[in-house]
Formats: sequence, structure tokens, C-alpha cells
Amino acid sequence: MFSSFKRLLIGRPLKSAALGEQKLNIFKALAILSSDALSSVAYGTEQILLVLATISVIAYWYSVPIAVGVLFLLAALILSYRQIIYSYPQGGGAYLVSKENIGEKAGLIAGGSLLVDYILTVAVSVSAGTAAITSAIPSLHQHTVSIAVILVILITILNLRGLTESATILAYPVYLFVLALFVLIGVGIFKIVTGNVSAAVQHAPIGTPVQGITLFLLLRAFASGCSALTGVEAISNAIPNFKDPAPKNAARTLVLMGTLLALLFTGITFLAYYYGISPKHDETVVSQIARETFGRNYLYFFVQGTTALILVLAANTGYSAFPLLAFSLAKDKYMPRMFTIRGDRLGYSNGIVSLGIASIVLIIVSQGKTEHLIPLYAVGVFIPFTLSQTGMIIKWVREKPAGWIAKLSANLIGALITLTVLIIFFVTKFSQVWFVVIFLPILVIAFRRINAHYEAVGEQLRIHPDKPAIQIEGNVIIVPVAGITKVVENSINYAKSITDQIFAVYVSFDREDEKHFEEKWEKWQPDVRLVTLQSHYRSVLQPLSKFIDTIEHKASENNYKVTVLIPQFITKKSWHNILHNQSSILIRTYLLYKKKVIVATLPYHFKK
Repeated sequence: MFSSFKRLLIGRPLKSAALGEQKLNIFKALAILSSDALSSVAYGTEQILLVLATISVIAYWYSVPIAVGVLFLLAALILSYRQIIYSYPQGGGAYLVSKENIGEKAGLIAGGSLLVDYILTVAVSVSAGTAAITSAIPSLHQHTVSIAVILVILITILNLRGLTESATILAYPVYLFVLALFVLIGVGIFKIVTGNVSAAVQHAPIGTPVQGITLFLLLRAFASGCSALTGVEAISNAIPNFKDPAPKNAARTLVLMGTLLALLFTGITFLAYYYGISPKHDETVVSQIARETFGRNYLYFFVQGTTALILVLAANTGYSAFPLLAFSLAKDKYMPRMFTIRGDRLGYSNGIVSLGIASIVLIIVSQGKTEHLIPLYAVGVFIPFTLSQTGMIIKWVREKPAGWIAKLSANLIGALITLTVLIIFFVTKFSQVWFVVIFLPILVIAFRRINAHYEAVGEQLRIHPDKPAIQIEGNVIIVPVAGITKVVENSINYAKSITDQIFAVYVSFDREDEKHFEEKWEKWQPDVRLVTLQSHYRSVLQPLSKFIDTIEHKASENNYKVTVLIPQFITKKSWHNILHNQSSILIRTYLLYKKKVIVATLPYHFKK
């Protein structure tokens, strides 16, 4: 039943040979990997205005030069990540760049930051998308968290169906959003040029003196506006998902994404300034611009609908990049090996499911409010931004390839700006981002502990030719028995086929029962030695454990191995298990973790 339900949700399993068919072309990659960056247009401008609003509405004109600064940083990041794509075509992005050029700790900080950032990508995107829905339909405000959780579950299932299938479905909403915003910006600018703008629209001319404005506040607004740049790094992490030539296709996709992001962010910021839009707690800036431009007609709802869609589906950038980054970390033995395993549909299913669960927890904790998550989100991405830029600087200085001065200059400018933004975030929003200071070191320690475990296990499993293994001379089999039944008979006969060194062990709770059982056994299996153990406290494990210790000690002196063969019957229907004492499971679990013996289970299947 579960298998049928699983097939219904995620489809039939794909052969490993079909992996090449799951690669993305530029058209699909732009949709699935750029949705996070493009969707940030919907809240990037709003974050700038929220800071400027603390002075006055007159200060809104500063949003225009701040937007220019954001575009300058975007250009530096695009140049940098384009170089990373060609230098590290195997993917891994900031994690690999930092690890190879700065050191292990820097790489783990970058990798850990990005993992957290992708979880935040899903939580922020879905929460922002839900906000767009509730802005259009205010009656749904009270169901914000429930809507967001349901959306995460749906996107998780969609990604479990496979990369190509999810990309095919998600491409249309992304391109509809781009079309909707270009229509919005085009009509808005046309109205401004023709003078067909509402008389109620007022804005302060650019250059108007603003009392109380400070450099620190402008830098804070700039840092907040840089939240529009989140998601730029995703393409460099997901190069293996591209069709060949993967680096070339990834670089082209990155440039296309940067161009679209620049045009949309500039247009929305300009319209917000010209219309004199102020941030509202119950209506987004994009919603206000669309209402001012179109009124509440079908075009307004088209913009809101596509905005809500891309904000929700921007989460897909996280679903595309998180599993690949987790794979890179797991391959380097910093995360559990389960993240290296492909699922039925050839995606890294464990990474996808883990991301979905973590995002749902975050949405519930934050109550679906993006303003609580965006500062943490931006810090999470600017740490790897800074580390990757620094790593590339070290790479160019060390290798000095042709044209390295120009490459170094681009990375140096980018590193200085991203570091400045990072410092501003920590200084101005420390009360919201302090968690990073504690959580990241804990995450790095966890990575290193996992790595130390795998190294220790590898050393213990490694075969050393100069140290020959101890030869096994024979086998002693201990069979715990609870009665004289077909299940026990099956186990005793199997043990006889392996060795004649067999001990049947019966734990008795009273003398009369012990004597009676010994008499029955002598008649039934006289050639198999029965050991009866007395338990004064009705425990099977304690006397059995002591007996196994005694046999194991004597056997090890003669290079014999001890096997505990546990008889177990398997019921026809799973619910029948609750009708029986599952002592065999308890014994097996205890012995596996407590004793240096071989533990084997011999199943006996019931027919009814």
C-alpha cells in the first residue's frame, strides 16, 4: 500500500542510465536556479524602504542611488561567480573555493552558511509568497502558517519527482513573473512619461536635503537592499545539473540571471520611488505599485498571482542547490553518507526531504513572517560571498594565470563590498542575527566530529597486509529457547548443519518449570546440550548475557567465534505482532550493541 502511494506521489523509479536525461538546458536552468534571485525583486526594494522610513518619506529618494550600489555589487558577484564556474566545474561553489584556497575551517563555514541559507531560502520564499497571497485575499491572513506549510510539502513532493520534471513545471510561472513585472514596469514608466499619473502620487526630488540622514543609516539601507542578491551563488553550486558543456551553460545562465535581476530590481525601485510608496504591514510594495499602475483589475491580480507563484517557487533554488552541496560535504566525509545516495527519481532524496522538514520547522517558529527571517537569510549568504571572493583572490595571487590582475581586481572589489555589507548586518541587526554567531561554530564542530568518525571507522576497517587477520578455528552456536516448538526445531537443525558445538539456553523463573523443561528436552533433543539458567528477577537478558560472556571468553582462547542464533517467528499480518511477546527483538538489539559476538536471526514464517 505504501509503495503504491509512493509511486502515485513521485512516479516510477528511473534507471541509473537515465541520469543524463535529468540534466538541465539553459531555459530550464534559468527558471529553476534563478527563481530565488529573481523573486527577491519582490522584497528587496521593500527592505530598503523599511530602513529609510525610520527617517521620513522624504528620504525615499535615496532608494535610487542605493539601488545603483546594489547593482554595482551584483555586477562584481556575477563576474566572480562566473570565474568560479570555470575554475571549479565540479560544483561546490563557495564551499570548494574556500576549502581549497583558505582552509578547511573556512570551507566548512561557507558550506554550513549555505546549507542554512538554503533552508532559509525555502522558508523566506514560501513565507513571502504566502504574504503576496494574503495581500490579495486579506481574509486568509489568519491561515498564513498553514498555507506556507502546505506549499512546502507540495514543492518537496514535486522535487522528489525529479529535476527535469520539476523544472518543466516551474519554468512557466517563473517566466510569467518576469513577463508580468516587465509589463508592470513598462506601463508604469509609460504613464510617468505621458503624465498619466494620479495627482495623489507625490515624491521628493532626487537630491532633496533630508534632516537626520546619516551615512550609517544609508549603509544599513544598502545592506538591507542587498537581500535582493540572495540566490546568485546557486548556479555555481549546481553545475553538475547542467547539460554539457556544463560550465559554459552555467556561465551563460548566470549572466542571463544577472541581467534580468538588474532590470527588474531597477524598475521596481524606480516606480516605488516615483509613486511615493511606503511599506505596509498588510500589503507588499509590489502590490501597491501594481494597484497604482493598473487599479485592482485583472492585470493587478496577474502581477500578484505570478509574484506569489515565483516567491513560493523560488524555494526550488534551495531544493536544487541544497542536495548538491550536502552531497559535496558528505563526499568529503563532513555529513552523513546518506546524502550521497540518489533516490528512485535520481535526485538526492535525503537532501530534499531534510530541507523540506527543516524549512517547515523554521516557518512554524517564525510564524511565517519574512521580516524575522530576511536578516538571517542575508547574513547566511554574505558569509560565503565574502569567503568565496577571498578564496579567489588567494587563488589568483598564488597561480598568476593570464589576465590575473583584472580577475584579482574584480574579486577584491567584491570581497570589500560583501565584507562591508556583512559587518553592517552584524552591527545594525545583531539582535536578529546573533544566532549565526553561535550556530555556525556548532555546525563546524559537528562537521569535524562527523569527519573524525569516518576517518576512525576507515582506519579500523582498512586491511593491513603486515597484520594478518586472526584465523577462526571453529564456531560455537548459542540458541536461546523459550519452549519446544517448530521455530526452535528449525533453529536447532540449522545450527547442527554448521557445527556440533551447540548450546541451547533456557531461562527459567522457577525450579519446577526448569526441571520439567529439562525432562522434555532430554527426550526431544538428547544430542544437543541444554543449559538452564535461573532468573530470580524475571529477566531473560541478565542471565543470558553472563552465560554468553563465559562462553565467549573460553572460545576466544581457542580462536573460536561465538554465534547467538535467535529463533524468531514472522506473523502473516503485521498487526498480529502486538499479540506476541517480541523478546527475540529485545535480545538481538541488546547483543548487537553490548557483546562481541555474532548475532543471527533465523525467521520462521507463519502461513496464517
